[in-house]
Amino acid sequence: MADGQELPSEIAAPLARFKGEKPDAPAWFDHALAQPPERTTFAFEGADIEQLTWGDRGKPGLLLLHGNGASADWWTFIAPFFAQDWRVAAFSWSGMGRSDWRDGYNADQFAREAFAAAEAAGLYDNGRPVFVAHSFGGFPTMLAAQKYGDRMRAAVLVDSVVRPPEREWRGPPRRANANRVYPTLVEALARFRLAPPQGCENLYIADWIARNALKEVEGGWTWRFDPFMWTSFQMEDRGPLLSGATCPVAMVWGDRSGLVDEEILDYMRGLLPPGSPQLAIPDADHHVMIDQPLAFVAALRGLLAGWSLEP
Repeated sequence: MADGQELPSEIAAPLARFKGEKPDAPAWFDHALAQPPERTTFAFEGADIEQLTWGDRGKPGLLLLHGNGASADWWTFIAPFFAQDWRVAAFSWSGMGRSDWRDGYNADQFAREAFAAAEAAGLYDNGRPVFVAHSFGGFPTMLAAQKYGDRMRAAVLVDSVVRPPEREWRGPPRRANANRVYPTLVEALARFRLAPPQGCENLYIADWIARNALKEVEGGWTWRFDPFMWTSFQMEDRGPLLSGATCPVAMVWGDRSGLVDEEILDYMRGLLPPGSPQLAIPDADHHVMIDQPLAFVAALRGLLAGWSLEP
């Protein structure tokens, strides 16, 4: 979510044409948001962490983990579809959303942060929870599955890729400047874009996400995420993490995702145990829950219903 350069306007600034007005949304989306989560915080290793929960305690646990620069609100229009059968929680990683920033970040702390979120939300009241992780969220989830897999019922990686060693990604460029402050909310919304850049047909979802990604500060509005997170964060090779997972793992990806190709899929298949579920979401890019939210819900429902998992 940063200023776009040399990109078509529909990718660099998809909300600009609305001039601060909310795009029309379908009934299903409004109905989902009409089932608001309980918003709380929990303390973990010196930081207050934002947590959202749906459904009754005592049901099986489902933990939703967002990607880089995003927040728990990326799941607010998805989670209600699971709340009848699951105790659902989504939290914002430290340095993102409404969670506190830290002086430094590391993958193991993020993995432990996820377990702290699951504990705080009561996801262990009925066995072990399932982790569903999008994009960057899959990296600490893979680490958790390798080191602490006995505490997880399963992990679902959503367009969270593991590249061959010669193509491994080490994270985004390190930032030297603070997030820009925009004088008005209208101007800030006009500068929102998805990262990595892609088109977005469901602009009502982009608008919801953008509004929750901004906070009012002296002089205007700015993004909530810590721009300096990657100054200290180091990416480990994920191949050994995925191959060493000690809980079941499934792969879900956007069929036209710019981050996924056949070489990557073949490499990941070679790391997973035989029989691991693999689902491509048609007509979806990297941001699967934005591109095809209902298809994603249906796919995840089917996966969880048909997957033989020990509690």
